[in-house]
Amino acid sequence: MRILSLTLAVTAAIGLAACGSNGGPASGSANNNQGNRPAVAKNVIFFLGDGMGINTTTAARIYSVGEDGELTMDTLPESGFVKTFSNDAQVTDSAPSMSAYMTGVKMNNEVISMSSNTQAKSPTADFTSNCGTGNGQPVSTLLELAKAGGKATGVVTTTRVTHATPAATYSHVCHRDAESDIAAQLVPGGALYNAKLQDGVDVVFGGGRQFFLPKAAGGKRADGRDLVAELKAKGYGYAADKTGFNALDPAKTTRAVGLFTSSHMSYDLDRDASKEPSLAEMTAKAISMLADRKDKQGFFLMVEGGRIDHALHETTAKKALQDTVAFDQAIKTAIDAMKQRDPDLKNTLIVVTADHDHTLVLNGYAQRTGKTTASNPGVLGLVKNYSNGSVATDADGMPYSIIGFGNGENRVNGNRNAAAALTDAVVSANDYHQEAAVRMPAGGETHGGTDVYIGAIGQGADAFHGFLENIDVFGLVKKAAAL
Repeated sequence: MRILSLTLAVTAAIGLAACGSNGGPASGSANNNQGNRPAVAKNVIFFLGDGMGINTTTAARIYSVGEDGELTMDTLPESGFVKTFSNDAQVTDSAPSMSAYMTGVKMNNEVISMSSNTQAKSPTADFTSNCGTGNGQPVSTLLELAKAGGKATGVVTTTRVTHATPAATYSHVCHRDAESDIAAQLVPGGALYNAKLQDGVDVVFGGGRQFFLPKAAGGKRADGRDLVAELKAKGYGYAADKTGFNALDPAKTTRAVGLFTSSHMSYDLDRDASKEPSLAEMTAKAISMLADRKDKQGFFLMVEGGRIDHALHETTAKKALQDTVAFDQAIKTAIDAMKQRDPDLKNTLIVVTADHDHTLVLNGYAQRTGKTTASNPGVLGLVKNYSNGSVATDADGMPYSIIGFGNGENRVNGNRNAAAALTDAVVSANDYHQEAAVRMPAGGETHGGTDVYIGAIGQGADAFHGFLENIDVFGLVKKAAAL
């Protein structure tokens, strides 16, 4: 009996010591203000690499740091894979895939944050909704839940801020191309405003000024509204270029909109740093504006590397890889910035994933190339045999590049020996379109349907592992942040 009593006492003591920790400080710690409640991710940063499939991240790693190097996303302590199919398609587009992450609902291709029975209907010529009546219902997003929980919110992207991925965080529409209506849903108090955003999304950085300005001012709005002026009237700071961006002072401005280009922002490979901020710079400033708010209960920030996808559609691999590296730099910037405020990330969850992949492949039995430099094409070059370094050839006796695509615009008709032989200089050029197996119209390379990577660090990260449905990610973030 004494042994049993002692065993029970020790077991109870261990249980009391562990109670309330859940990966955070033990109950009674000077740093624990939650008593016995589970630790919560007060801050959430959700990174989305649009179109960033596993093959693209592999190629970007080799491009940037060589085969045995590491990207920041490679170092995240928790990782897994995500299934990407949509409600009606084996291969998803960005609208339902990002909406699945944001809402936990499978929906049809081209639909933005609506119920699964919503049918996609093309918008009018003026980019306004043509959904009809009784065509589905809006479903709550993580950003809306964050607003309801008293958090500051932000959206950062290299695409138009009205494009599918950012739109899925704050808007609801039956077709992703209704970008005039999507923009209107951002403006507090205006017609079509999404009231679930309460006083509005606090920080919005990206491109897409054209859907905020009337046609008379060079925009695409047919309703005559100047949404930039309306946002300014609601107390938002505004930046239209890098100079204006630099002038935004987080100590003085807690709500800001930056629309740095008329349409999408430039590829990182082409970006003029004096005119457009980088994704890392936008991420850093957004965190500065959101993280130190005394009037908010933490923050939710979505950051998209959106032009990875566009370069892959073009089959311009160098642009895609450089934008992937720029996306990775933004991840590092965010982790460093949050560790300055939350050293062990006990109050912060950072998630990194993609919405879908593309048809990019790495061909042949290439020898190791190391990273790409001015004098070394690296993974962008021709396949050279690992055994002796000779240039590998296909059945027509012609050299071919390491990177290719399952489909795309550059497909040689007939035998490849009818065309000029490829060289490293040709295939590693900034604007080179890699060869494809199936010919498509210019810019028409398609998404792929395979699983994508997900990684996480910080409070609640240990739940992000194994094979996940994209709709499951919503629940994991919601639980970690107690939304």
